[in-house]
Amino acid sequence: MDYQVLLQDAMEQARRMPARGRVADYIPALAEADPLAFGMAIATVDGGVFGAGDWQRPFSIQSVSKLFTLALALAEGGEGLWRGVGREPSGNPFNSLVQLESEQGIPRNPFINAGALVVTDRLLELTGDAVGAVRDFLRTESGNPEVAADDTVAASEARHGHRNAAMAHFMASYGNLRNPVDSVLAHYYAHCAIAASCRDLALAGLFLARHGVRVDGSRLLSRSEAKRINAVLLTCGTYDAAGEFAYRVGLPGKSGVGGGVLAVLPGRGAACVWSPGLDAAGNSVLGVAALDALTTATGWSVF
Repeated sequence: MDYQVLLQDAMEQARRMPARGRVADYIPALAEADPLAFGMAIATVDGGVFGAGDWQRPFSIQSVSKLFTLALALAEGGEGLWRGVGREPSGNPFNSLVQLESEQGIPRNPFINAGALVVTDRLLELTGDAVGAVRDFLRTESGNPEVAADDTVAASEARHGHRNAAMAHFMASYGNLRNPVDSVLAHYYAHCAIAASCRDLALAGLFLARHGVRVDGSRLLSRSEAKRINAVLLTCGTYDAAGEFAYRVGLPGKSGVGGGVLAVLPGRGAACVWSPGLDAAGNSVLGVAALDALTTATGWSVF
């Protein structure tokens, strides 16, 4: 396939969308994102890397980072992680608190904020530096040593993170956080504030396309663990719009309110798209449309 043409065609089709969404403004630093930015990249398991638009321009990856915290926590600590976080869709917004009390401080899945706080806590316990573990993984897999957390974005999130702090304290009251709440929150905000490009994330996501194998050939996850992460991505990775994403795109994917979406096609490759305008669920409007166009044109799907 001519990946370059496929990317350009997918982006052109997405640009015809009548609505472009709104840039996230509940975190002031994210409100400064360029609403016209749009980039897309594909990395293949046989070593190809292709891009179009703003595909090499760094952006705040936000919740896309939760995929990497989950993979690293599972690699370091094993299946015991699932005692503190579920694997079911929440059916509620990503920052909702409503289920935590009725479910005794156990978040529904690792990709809503409460679940990501638990995973960050476990990774911090296992490594001593959760944000460093994610940053170093992204640098190695992408080959880009410039990948790093944006301190300005992290500080902006911390200043406006009252809801996340409330969730963290509530889960701590049930014994579901093992580190001090302030430390967990600091590492959570920092890994969400990592800046990377579509190119970087497509390359970093290839370990799931390779069924758990890293760029150097070492195994991060077993084939079964990689399969299970892909399954949770498909059912929970795009918040309470996961059904719509599966219907339109047909791939495991993780979105972030910075406008990025990373999708995985096991055995073939990974694609990342970035456009800061979001829909009501917090997913990139043009990003989802471009992935929809790409998978429709290629027939790529796990179904």
